[in-house]
Amino acid sequence: MSAYLGVDLAWGLGTAGRAPNETGLVAMESDGTITDAGWARGVDDVTTWIAERLGPRSLIAVDASLVVTNPTGIRESERQVGQRYGRWKVAANPTNQASAASAGASLLDRLTALGVEYVSDTASMHARTGPAMFECYPYTTLVGVEELGYDVERPRYKRLDLRVPAAEARARRAEAFDELVRRLRETPLDPPLQLDSYPLTASLADPSVLHGPTHKHREDLLDGALCAWTAAFWERHGDQRVQILGGDVPHQHGPDAAGASPGNRRRGPSLPSDPVDEAGRRPVVVAPARPSQRGTRG
Repeated sequence: MSAYLGVDLAWGLGTAGRAPNETGLVAMESDGTITDAGWARGVDDVTTWIAERLGPRSLIAVDASLVVTNPTGIRESERQVGQRYGRWKVAANPTNQASAASAGASLLDRLTALGVEYVSDTASMHARTGPAMFECYPYTTLVGVEELGYDVERPRYKRLDLRVPAAEARARRAEAFDELVRRLRETPLDPPLQLDSYPLTASLADPSVLHGPTHKHREDLLDGALCAWTAAFWERHGDQRVQILGGDVPHQHGPDAAGASPGNRRRGPSLPSDPVDEAGRRPVVVAPARPSQRGTRG
């Protein structure tokens, strides 16, 4: 049983004749100790892995679209990723009900059947009486946590930079990955993240190779660790250092003052928000944030 579980859920569920993509999985305790880590293929195996490690109040962070209520276009939470983190070259892929990427919704159904609650605000997260899950995005964690030092733009440890020759792009990506791992290992963080406490995550400190599939394998595991740590970060700091993208509940405005009703005068107009689903769940992304990333359009 673990306090925090991180899931870097693969987009591909797999089709006939094709295996599903790998999902990076990490289990972590409140002191940053990693107790388990690895990979799984397909929602069934991911669900089994999580179920075997669920604790009474485990908090599960998933890098995937969990609640999707917009028929077309982009979710408001995804739009706000670009608006608030765009200066750091961070944007989210658009998701809607016509998207082929449905792994997150499938995992949400499986975990809900196991009694895992979906939480979309800090009060509900703190008040949970059983295990809970939420959606996050590792890039917003990396640029939203000032201690990591990504003050100009996100680290380019994932996709290749298409502006340079492929060989150079692979070398740059490997360098960015190794630098990110170095910062995560050496930067004093609150709460801590102890990558060296488990053999698989400790091996992330080994020099990167240029081979694409091997790099992706390591990247998925690192993102799983970042998800687990995001859960610990949210529980530790709450609204003080985390914002809920897409979670602004619409409210009515009166004709007075700045357009806000008396009870909402301090808030002003509400931001756009997607409708809740049939279970009353709101599509949101939980994102660590610097003061300059809160409620501004990049």
